[in-house]
Amino acid sequence: MTLLDDAQAWLMQKSAPFTVRYGEPLRFAGQDLPAPERLRVPTRHGDVRVDLHRPQDTNSDGTPPVVVHFHGGAFVMRYPEMDDWWCRYLAATAGVAVANVDWSVAPQARYPVGQEEGDDVAAELATHGAEYGVDGRRLVVSGFSAGGQVAAAVCLMARDHGSYAPVLQVLGVPALDLASPVEDRPGMVGPDLRRLVRRVYFPDVARRREPYASPLLADDLSGLPPTVVMTGGRDALRPDGDRYAARLRAAGVEVLHHVTPDVDHYFLTDDPVRARVTMAMVAERVRIACGLVAPGR
Repeated sequence: MTLLDDAQAWLMQKSAPFTVRYGEPLRFAGQDLPAPERLRVPTRHGDVRVDLHRPQDTNSDGTPPVVVHFHGGAFVMRYPEMDDWWCRYLAATAGVAVANVDWSVAPQARYPVGQEEGDDVAAELATHGAEYGVDGRRLVVSGFSAGGQVAAAVCLMARDHGSYAPVLQVLGVPALDLASPVEDRPGMVGPDLRRLVRRVYFPDVARRREPYASPLLADDLSGLPPTVVMTGGRDALRPDGDRYAARLRAAGVEVLHHVTPDVDHYFLTDDPVRARVTMAMVAERVRIACGLVAPGR
């Protein structure tokens, strides 16, 4: 890690609000929902901003299940708004509240700060959900790309600590091995970017093999919640998701592994028609895990 690495990461972070637009064609539902409620949730690293999207319809006591979501951004883009489309979609179609977590990234923070913030936010909502107007007993953990790594780490922490039990984890194009040699796989997430991520957010080489840094390398994956893994056919991170799905199954975890063929890392954007089907499939899994009845049933 060098000052030049940190400067590059900082520039990527600051440019994200102006350059990240991948979700714009995917705003299929939820655009009529009000702005999310801005929360400050306590963690061991200080209060963390959480944007809470609420569904229009809730159960009789007004406490919907909650999805704790971690946005992507290569561990350097602290821009939860990049996944606003996903949070609104789930709130509108699955009938759940969605907590979009503004977790810490490089160069301001290094591993494991973001993962520990994620664990603390999820544990807080799971154990004190009523204080936030959500049902923490029915909690889903979700994440895309770097956020998929955080989501997987959070579920491992929940299992290891016995603090709460997510009913489902949703991992979209996740980065799950930050220790093995970087393969020279071209694409949107190229080898230079993957090496930069390791230098700026995982600078301690010895710690990259820890399960909360590289969930794919964890010795034991048993006892984790049912899992949806989504990978893209041409994504450089596809091997991480594919191998994780296989290891979860081998450990006795229920897994839905969905591969979108012929797409790179932005796996939902190439074909909005196909994306709508994939997103509806995930929303249905969320409803089932949370014990909700699908509309019209």
